[in-house]
Amino acid sequence: MNIVIGLLIPFAGTTLGAAMVFLMKNQINRKVEKLLSGFAAGVMIAASIWSLLIPSMDMAKEQGDIEWLPAAIGFAFGIIFLLILDKIIPHLHLRKEKPEGIKAKLKNSTMMVLAVTLHNIPEGMAVGVVIAGMLAQETGITLAAALALSIGIAIQNFPEGAIISMPLKSEGMSKTKAFVYGALSGIVEPIGSIITILLTSTVLPILPYILSFAAGAMIYVVVEELIPQSQEGEHTDIGTIGLAIGFMLMMVLDVALG
Repeated sequence: MNIVIGLLIPFAGTTLGAAMVFLMKNQINRKVEKLLSGFAAGVMIAASIWSLLIPSMDMAKEQGDIEWLPAAIGFAFGIIFLLILDKIIPHLHLRKEKPEGIKAKLKNSTMMVLAVTLHNIPEGMAVGVVIAGMLAQETGITLAAALALSIGIAIQNFPEGAIISMPLKSEGMSKTKAFVYGALSGIVEPIGSIITILLTSTVLPILPYILSFAAGAMIYVVVEELIPQSQEGEHTDIGTIGLAIGFMLMMVLDVALG
C-alpha cells in the first residue's frame, strides 16, 4: 500500500496544480511563474544530489565498486537519453513560438503537453528506482527516503500542473479540457516509475547506474528548461529565490525523512 501511495503522490501534485484552472481567472502572473520555475529547479537539483547521486555512490561502495564510477557513467547516459528525446519528440516550451524535436503537424496545445510530459519522464524514473532500491532491502534506501522523494516531486509538480493548464485555457480551451490535459501530462510519472521498478528491482548491481541515470536526466531538464524559464527577461532574482527555496525544502525533506 505504501508503494502505491509513493507512486501516486507525484501524479496527485500535478493533478492538483492543473485544477487551479478552475480557481484562477487569468494567466499566472509572470513573476509567480518565474518563482515556480525556479522552485521546481531547486527541488530537482536537491533530489538529484541527496536522493539519487549520493545513494548511487554509497551503493557502489558497498558492492565493492569504484564509488564514483557508476554515478558518473549513469549521469552521463541520463543526460544523453534526455538529449535524444528532446531532439525526437515534437514539443513546444512555454512562451516559445518555435517547436522543438521532429517536425509534426500537431496543435500547439498538444506540443505544450508533450513538453511537460518529456520533463516528467526522469521524475517518474527517479521515484521508481528509489522504490526499487527500497524493495531490494540491501541498499540502505528506506521507505521514508522514498516517500520524501515522492513528496518533493509532488510539491514541484503542483506549479507545473498550473503552468500547463492556465496557458491552455488562455488559448481558448475549456477549463475542463485544460485541466484534463494538465493532469494527463503527469500520468507518465507513475507509468515510468512502475516500468523502472520492474526493470531494476531484481537486478541489484545496476541500481547505482539507474539512480545516477535518473539524476542526469533530471539535471538536463533543469538546465535546458526550468532555469532558462526562471531567468528570462526581467525580475530574474525571483527565479533565483525560488530555486533556493526549492533546494532547501527538498534537502530538508530528504535528510529529515531519509
